Amino acid sequence: MPCRSLVLLVAISVTAPSSYSIDSKSEAPFRGEFFSGTGDVEYLELLEIARSMFDPNPAYQNLAMLYTPNWNGFVEGPTWGAWWVQNSYGTTYCALPFLLEPWTTFLQNSQDLWFDQMGDGKRVGAKDWIAPDGCLCDCASPGWIMYKQGDGRTDIHDWGMEFTAAGLLMQAELLLISRDQEKISHYLPLLRRCAAFIETRRDPANNLFLAGPAGNLLAPSYAGWKKADGCFGQAYLAGLSVSYIAALDRLIELERLMKNDGAAQQYRQQRDAARHGLDQLATSEGYLIRSLDPDGTRHGVYGAEKHGYFEASPNHDAVAFRVVDDASAERILRKIESIPGLRPYSFILPNYPSYDDMYEEPAGLWEFGTWVNGGHWSTCEARMILAYSRTGRYEDCRKSMKHLLTFADRFRMDNPLTKFGSDVYQPEEAINLCYDSFGPAAALVRGLFEYIYKADELILIPHIPDTVHSVEQHFPIRFGEKKIFVSAAGNGAVSSVVINGKQYSNFKDGQIHLRYDELPDEASVTVYLGGAAASAGKTNRRERLPFSFDLSSLPECATRVSHLQYFQLALNNANLQTSYEAAHAKKALDVAEAIFLRKEFLKSGSLKPLPEPAASAADRIYLDSFNRLYDGLVKVLSEPARKDPSKKQLAQYWQATQKVRQK
Repeated sequence: MPCRSLVLLVAISVTAPSSYSIDSKSEAPFRGEFFSGTGDVEYLELLEIARSMFDPNPAYQNLAMLYTPNWNGFVEGPTWGAWWVQNSYGTTYCALPFLLEPWTTFLQNSQDLWFDQMGDGKRVGAKDWIAPDGCLCDCASPGWIMYKQGDGRTDIHDWGMEFTAAGLLMQAELLLISRDQEKISHYLPLLRRCAAFIETRRDPANNLFLAGPAGNLLAPSYAGWKKADGCFGQAYLAGLSVSYIAALDRLIELERLMKNDGAAQQYRQQRDAARHGLDQLATSEGYLIRSLDPDGTRHGVYGAEKHGYFEASPNHDAVAFRVVDDASAERILRKIESIPGLRPYSFILPNYPSYDDMYEEPAGLWEFGTWVNGGHWSTCEARMILAYSRTGRYEDCRKSMKHLLTFADRFRMDNPLTKFGSDVYQPEEAINLCYDSFGPAAALVRGLFEYIYKADELILIPHIPDTVHSVEQHFPIRFGEKKIFVSAAGNGAVSSVVINGKQYSNFKDGQIHLRYDELPDEASVTVYLGGAAASAGKTNRRERLPFSFDLSSLPECATRVSHLQYFQLALNNANLQTSYEAAHAKKALDVAEAIFLRKEFLKSGSLKPLPEPAASAADRIYLDSFNRLYDGLVKVLSEPARKDPSKKQLAQYWQATQKVRQK
């Protein structure tokens, strides 16, 4: 597999180690820019590659390539000009703990496309649909929103029921991590409207939720209840219950954070009732079916003569989001393991075998192994990896990441929706990329410590493979304004915890409870497992060094690089280096650095070149990414933005440094 050793070369090029390290005894250590450790070098290297995909780097497609100045945010992909709920679900949830500025602003701007245009009973969306109040969408772009799944027989489609639950979950998680009370005050009424919309589908007789055709996440595979007259109506959808319960978990914590105890109690009661209702959708083996018709017909009982497929998403989501307890999680994973057809190429499929209850025949786009009927979705794989991590199935995590790299090595991270997850959806493109394809990488990173955010604490739950003897993260995990650098040594149960050199005792049953009001602004948290000897040493931090190169080596962007360098220097001198605008400028410079390093590594033979036309397309996407980030910053600092007094000084620095650069 090419590029693996290059990861270390990049780390050596741009980072410097601090003087602190976990004692690794005589083991040969792995040292990367984002991870260090001892033991299973391959697993550590996979973690390093996974994390590197969320910063500009010369070897792999990365998050910077999905920036668009059109809304100063992320876009699904170069061939998909909008922002989808279900496609972003896995990547966003898994990456949120370690995303920093400007990524967090970009992500919020993208999700604002949903919330700024959410249904209110009046707004007219795509296809002239007027959605009920609180309804989110399949996807949206500026001035345009698709309130239902937009492919298939849209005339019979339900509103985006599970889309709304997933959007509620992602936004609530984002706010819980940020702890920004001004933003929470803005979004909380919107999130309450989403919850109220979903509550309109609760059946008080059984505390299950009704959804019609295409009301699920992987719509339009779900057809609801096919009645005797051939029409399709609403059925009780397991995925809607699971996603909504997980969303309510986070909405409760937001209400607690804002001291809204009455609202928190109301949502707690609704969540608990929904959790009890979910039991009716479980089989005797402990896994969840897909749906239950009002007449009692069960869909998704594996092996049954009718509707005898296994439905993956409500099951792996119930485990990933801790909707079910540990015993149920283990039963679900064992069932998945017993069905080889669910993972023919390591990635999880939505279903096995083919659906027999779609409103279309399984042919063409609906053929088994393609799209929503047995095609693979990376957004789902992200949640599957979280389920693997929770239940200690680290070899499955490894297999998943290695399969992802078969696409990443070719710059073809565009969702393998065909041939049961073995081939891409748009093979005619020289290279391609989708936001969801970063999901498995994000999940591999989040799965190590899980990160459960509460109103007053962050809970770490270590999931470290036995083959990894120590692991150190050289990037911060966000918790409000605080930054947490996490490491672990040893294997087994949590035996001690050290924070900034001091023993910390608030851990129990494998969970470390980091209370917000007890944490320093920057905390190095070392978790010792299985009685590993604790020390007072800090986590080994690696700081990215200022990188310099001859601008003549980048003639295609030298003028803009020079302007950004002057702007960055001016902000540093004005003590504005922590601003969003400074982070935006730095990210553009990081892309320029990646362009330079890629050229150098290709020249030296350290990086294996892609074949044409992929090689030229890859060069273009790096340069295009830089230019889009630059253009976006220009737009942010433009005349309209200067009307905001807080931005005026930044805009003045931008103009002044442009004049200096021109001299």
